Order: sequence, then structure tokens, then C-alpha cells
Amino acid sequence: MKTSRRARLRQRHYRRMHRAGGLNLVSLMDIFTILVFFLMVNSSDVKVMQNTADVPLPVSTSEKDAVENLTIQVSGQSILVQGREVARVDAIGADDLHVAGLSEELAYRRNRWSEVPEQGLEVTIMAGRETDYRLLRKIMKTCVDEQFRQVRLAVEAEVRNG
Repeated sequence: MKTSRRARLRQRHYRRMHRAGGLNLVSLMDIFTILVFFLMVNSSDVKVMQNTADVPLPVSTSEKDAVENLTIQVSGQSILVQGREVARVDAIGADDLHVAGLSEELAYRRNRWSEVPEQGLEVTIMAGRETDYRLLRKIMKTCVDEQFRQVRLAVEAEVRNG
């Protein structure tokens, strides 16, 4: 049985048109290359500290960038360390020199260090403009007593035009 030329061409055409298509990886790689390049160019080395809207920070005119380290945040009636509540403001007595829950948390974090530097550990306190200074002083004293002697206060960068 001879198949005609026309039948062979039709069969070849049918096989070519109905086979599974391959995935063109060249264009996919081009897209990923452009995406990686875009992300590399547009990434910045700005230090951004996580802040909630309920802590209105004071404004600073400092030229130095922020440093990321242990953060203590005074938010409403809570004192938070790295976002975890460790003490309540309303539970601190007027005669208290330390903040008990904060002291325990800082001691725990200090003990995780193999050696505490001579200048002390770093901590950033994030408190609103309206925070009572007596409370802020108690928090700072607690930090210093637990060997977190490099205390920084978080502020908002001053917006400069042109």
C-alpha cells in the first residue's frame, strides 16, 4: 500500500500542529533579569524603624542615620520590647525607680550575650512627644542598670525641601 504524497504531507502537518509545545525560557529569563536589575537599582540603604501610628515621634535635625538594635516602645499604656508587651504604664508606682517587667526582659536579653561590651549594649527608646519625662527617665534608668548603656531616643527625620 502506497500512501500518496498528499496523505504523507497531511500526516506530517497533523503531527507538527498537534504535538506538545515547548516552553520558551529565553524570554522568561529576560524578564527575571530585568526584574532583578530593577530591584537592585531601586533598593535603598535607608534605616527604617517600625513605628505604629499611635507614637508621634519628635522631629530631629540630626544628619546621622538610624541604627537598628533592640527597640523599646511606649505605646499608650504599654511598654513593648521588640513589639512584645513587657510592662504596663499604669502598674508603675510613683516611687518606683525601675520598670519591673522591662528589667526582667532586658536581663534575659543581656544574658544571651556571651560578653557585654565595656561601653554597654545598645537600645533605642521609641516614645511619643507627649510621654511624661518621669516615665522616660525610669525606662532609661532601667536600661542603664541592665547594662544597656548606649541609649538612643527614636525621632522622625526633619523633612527638608530642595
